Amino acid sequence: MTNKKINMQLTKAEEQVMHILWDMGEGLVKDVRDRFADPKPARNTISTVIRILEKKGYVEHKAYGNVHVYFPAVQKNEYSKNQLFGLMKKYFNDSFPAMASFFAREKDLTINELDELLDETRRELAQNQTPKQ
Repeated sequence: MTNKKINMQLTKAEEQVMHILWDMGEGLVKDVRDRFADPKPARNTISTVIRILEKKGYVEHKAYGNVHVYFPAVQKNEYSKNQLFGLMKKYFNDSFPAMASFFAREKDLTINELDELLDETRRELAQNQTPKQ
């Protein structure tokens, strides 16, 4: 999987297929369809969605004769990060504190839960910081 820059929004159907491919790693159209709950979408519908995802750069394939094995070309965490930052920019004036306080209010977090969240964030940031040279 590559770390491509992703700028295009996905439809709900495209996102569903991507989540399945991220979970599977790779698979045939039939494999993706089998992961859907009943009533399953038509095979042609899944095939069309996968081809659209290929055109958008989210999916690639390996061909074995006339059989195509599809796999994600974009990592799930990269897509998630893009979605979250897009949400922050679009709805919270690119302000993380505004977004965080909105979710804290909406989820009705207690002071203790907020403290735990801050402590966890501090630990993560400390682990991910590299020494400056």
